[in-house]
Amino acid sequence: MTKSTIYKCLAVACLSLVYEACKIPDLVQRTENKAVPENFGATTPADSVSSAKATWTTFFNDQYLSALIDTALKNNQELNVMLQDIEIDKNEIRARKGEYLPFIGLKAGAGVDKVGRYTSKGANDATTDIKPGKEMPEPLPDYLVAAYATWELDIWHKLHNAKKAAVARYLATVEGRNFMVTNLIAEIANSYYELLALDNQLAIVKQNIDIQTNALKVVRIQKEAARVNELAVRRFEAQVLSTRSLQYNIQQQIVETENKINFLLGRYPQPIARSTEGFETLTPVPVQAGLPAQLLANRPDIRQAELALAAAKLDVKVAKARFYPSLGISASIGYNAFSPSYLLHTPESLLYSVGGDLMAPLINRNAIRADYNSASAKQLQAIFNYERIVLNAYIEVANQLSKMGNLEKSYDLKSQQVQKLTQSVNISNELFRSTRADYMEVLMTQRDALEARFELIETKKQQINARINAYQALGGGWQQ
Repeated sequence: MTKSTIYKCLAVACLSLVYEACKIPDLVQRTENKAVPENFGATTPADSVSSAKATWTTFFNDQYLSALIDTALKNNQELNVMLQDIEIDKNEIRARKGEYLPFIGLKAGAGVDKVGRYTSKGANDATTDIKPGKEMPEPLPDYLVAAYATWELDIWHKLHNAKKAAVARYLATVEGRNFMVTNLIAEIANSYYELLALDNQLAIVKQNIDIQTNALKVVRIQKEAARVNELAVRRFEAQVLSTRSLQYNIQQQIVETENKINFLLGRYPQPIARSTEGFETLTPVPVQAGLPAQLLANRPDIRQAELALAAAKLDVKVAKARFYPSLGISASIGYNAFSPSYLLHTPESLLYSVGGDLMAPLINRNAIRADYNSASAKQLQAIFNYERIVLNAYIEVANQLSKMGNLEKSYDLKSQQVQKLTQSVNISNELFRSTRADYMEVLMTQRDALEARFELIETKKQQINARINAYQALGGGWQQ
C-alpha cells in the first residue's frame, strides 16, 4: 500500500468520525429571555435612579450600625468560607488553562537488566564489543536522562471552552459572595433596628409599670375608704404583675437579638453599642426603585445565575467536542547508555522520538453520549433557574415597595390611635378618682394603650425593615 493510499484512508476515517459527531442532536432549544416589565407597578413611577447603586456606607447613616457591618464583613465565618470557594475556583482556572498547553518534563533513571544468553537480545549483547578486547558487562546496567513533551492540539476548542467555563464559574462564585454580603448587611441592619425597637418597648413597659403601680396605690386607698372592694385591688395587682412579666420577656428578646448580631459578627456574646435616640422619631431611609431592567445589572444573584448559565452552555460544547477526533503530539530527547561514562556520547547514546496520534470514539460511545445528555439537562436547569431568579427579584421589589406605601398609611393611623388612647388613660384615671368610672374601664384602657404603643413600635420597625429589604431586593449593599 502506497503512502498516498494510506493518507486517503486516514482522511476518509477522519471525515466519517466528524460526520458522526455532527449528527449528535442539540438537545437544548434556545429560549428567548423574557423581558421584565417596564416598572414595578402602576403606583410606582419609572425612574432611572436606583438606590442599589449607593454603597451601604451611604445608605445607613447610623455610626453604630456602620461599625457593626464593617466588623461583620471582616469576621463573618460564612463569608470567609465563601472567600475560600473563590480561591478554589481560581485554582480551577489555572488547572484548565494548563490542559491546553504542552506538558514538558524531565526524567532520569537507572536499572539493571539480566536477559537470557540464548535469546535474541542476549546473543546480540554478547557479540557487541564497545572497545577492542572489552566485552559488554553482565548483568547489563541501564542509565537514562531525557526530556519529554506531550501536547493535545485543541482543534475543536474543547480545552479552551473548559477553561472559559471555569472562568464563568469563578465569576459566579464572586457574585455569590456579593449576594451573601448583601444578605448579611440586610440581616444585621434588620436585627439592629429590632434591637432599638425592643429597647423602646422596654422603656414603654417600665413607664406603664410606674403608671399601674400608682393606680394600685390609689385603689388601695379607695378600698380603705370603702369606695371599692377587694376584687378591684386584686385585679390591679394582677395587671402590675402581668406587665412586670412582660418586661422580662422583652429583656430576654434583647439578649437573643444581641447574640444574633454577635454571631453574624463572628464573635462571642457581648453588649451591642447602639443609638439611644427615640425609636419612634427615626426617619425611614428613602428608597428609589429605579427601573426593573436595572435588576439584571445590580442583583448579584441574577448575575450569578447568568454566569452559571454561560458555564453550562460551554459545558455542552465541551461534551459535544468529545465526539470529535483528538490529535495528540508526543516527543522526547535524551541519552541512554549502559555506563555513565558513555551516557553523553553523541550520537551513539542519543535517543529521540516524535509521533502523533489521532483518536476518536467509534463503536461504544454510551458514556460520552450520557455526559452530553447530562450537560444539556444541566443547561436547561440553568435556564430555568435564571428565569426563576429574575422573576423572584422582580416580585421581591414589588412586594417591598407596596409594603412601604401601606405601612406608611398604617403608621399614621396607629399614631392617631395611640394619641387617643393616651388621652383616654388620663381621662379614665380622673373619672375613677371621682367614682365616675369603675376599675375595669381603667384596666381595659391601660391595656389597650399599652398594646397600641407596642403596635406602633412594631409598625415603625416594619417600615424600616421594608426599606432595608427593598434596598437589598434592588441589589444594593455589596458595592465597596
